[in-house]
Amino acid sequence: MINSLDLKNLTVFEELHLDFGGRLNVFVGPNGAGKSHLLKVLYSVLATSARGPRETKETAPTKQYLQPALARKLTAVFRPDQLGRLARRQAGRNRCEVALSFDEPDLDIAFHLNTASKSEVLLTKVPATWVEKQPAFLPTRELLTTYPNFVSLYETTDLPFEETWRDTCILLGAPLARGPRERHIRKLLEPIEDAMGGKIVLEDTGQFYLRTQTGNMEMHLVAEGLRKLAMVARLIATGSLLDKGFLFWDEPEANLNPALITRMASAIRAIGNNGVQVFIATHSLFLLRELYLLGDSDARYFGLHFEGDGVQCTQGSSMDDIGNVAALEAEVAQSDRYLKLANAAGDGATDS
Repeated sequence: MINSLDLKNLTVFEELHLDFGGRLNVFVGPNGAGKSHLLKVLYSVLATSARGPRETKETAPTKQYLQPALARKLTAVFRPDQLGRLARRQAGRNRCEVALSFDEPDLDIAFHLNTASKSEVLLTKVPATWVEKQPAFLPTRELLTTYPNFVSLYETTDLPFEETWRDTCILLGAPLARGPRERHIRKLLEPIEDAMGGKIVLEDTGQFYLRTQTGNMEMHLVAEGLRKLAMVARLIATGSLLDKGFLFWDEPEANLNPALITRMASAIRAIGNNGVQVFIATHSLFLLRELYLLGDSDARYFGLHFEGDGVQCTQGSSMDDIGNVAALEAEVAQSDRYLKLANAAGDGATDS
């Protein structure tokens, strides 16, 4: 579990200290406030470490491996023209610093880069052990229709997509989990499959289908909101979202109607309660309220606010702790206007 993140001069953030919850962490803020950047920097560090044992065959990380590997991952995930573009814009040279603290201190890591960095980072704290499990990153759009041949095409062609897409497609294509975990997986899948009206299956052709009582339905014919639920179902079925994992999800509410957002919130809670540390970025008041209503004593909320030429963050264990977030104020104001209009119409009907 990640305990905290410390940043200096990363993109829109001058200085930031975040304390995380063990199950659920929700970033709320307007467009451009850096929500996705926070998800991506956390994901990049974890993904680099998780791949290390396979790439190095070493039992412990080394600076020689981590520095270039982390630089490559940050570049592939953020896709800047050069790595130094991740440093906050200021006159002259500026240094960006990042430090992650874990509940297992041997995983702690810290590094920095500056505005002149082209493709290198410097580690100031090297972890003593690898992250055990590959994290999952779900982008704003679904990837099941993109999956066929995407990984091989990505690795042989210069495609203009963040590497999170490739990583997620690899996880989607993993074999189904077998053994003692199957009963528990089935329990987690049942409410999601009920919402989808079927089960997600990967055929030998490399195509995903929704298997219903009347047969297989091509993913392109399934509503996009249901396809997002299907991605979650597939990652649960393969074991990627079980037991001490990490899930990063950028705007899970995108293209979902309120009924499906309610189902999605329940799925997010179930994943967090199953030992996965969940991080989501949203500007949906509906999703935020659903997550809050479900309740969790190990959740943290982060409100991002523009202040001066940067972004500040308020944080706490409830919605009330994060203040008035601009991304939510418009929805609240609309609700107030609607209620006033409805009350006025009701009073008019009474008078007549």
